[in-house]
Amino acid sequence: MALRVYYDLMSQPSRAIYLFLKVANIPFEGCLVKLREGEHFQEAFTKVNPFRKVPVIDDNGFKLTESVAILRYLARSKIVADHWYNADLQLQAKVDEYLEWQHLNTRLFCAMYFRHKFLEPMMFQKPVDEKKVARFQKEMEKCLNEIEKVWLDCGRKDFITGDKISIADLLACCELEQPVLPWMAGYDVFTKYPIIGEYRERVRKATEPHYEEAHKIVRLITNKFKGVPQASKL
Repeated sequence: MALRVYYDLMSQPSRAIYLFLKVANIPFEGCLVKLREGEHFQEAFTKVNPFRKVPVIDDNGFKLTESVAILRYLARSKIVADHWYNADLQLQAKVDEYLEWQHLNTRLFCAMYFRHKFLEPMMFQKPVDEKKVARFQKEMEKCLNEIEKVWLDCGRKDFITGDKISIADLLACCELEQPVLPWMAGYDVFTKYPIIGEYRERVRKATEPHYEEAHKIVRLITNKFKGVPQASKL
């Protein structure tokens, strides 16, 4: 049985998994789970993942949730280039260092900014909670500064762990795209933080044509809302 992947490209971790599978040329059967239609809450999907989240993989009966665990498993179990998750324990540990850090930093604050600035007002047709947005924006900006100064060493590093792309970069860029999603006129991470902008271009170049394929839904929504007041689109 082929590797089965449950995903939705609106989900940042789903995009990272999808991108890795494509770039690493790992065959898989894609199973779209439409989050906006609540398919992740349906009984059929709950049997796949009781946590009701994507992504999920089913590798010949072996089911695995959580994007970081999935990326590590795929890098170890499939035939992929070593730079994705290096066999050298110290180089591998540097990838793990970012993977552990990102949960309470890039992942948390970029997602929460997006959620309170765009997602909840759109889904529940309610006003933006400006206090929450301001709080998460402040934390997100602290995180973005740390990515530029620490993880990218003020632009001296090409990628998160050095001069070669790894699974850490896929997760990082997919999260960094999220605050931009409907707000190109309001918060463009890649312009406000030029070192991150240059970094994103290196990741895009290293993974094309699959980077834009993974972000096609993101681009469509960005263009839909660009420069348009949110209330008029609800």
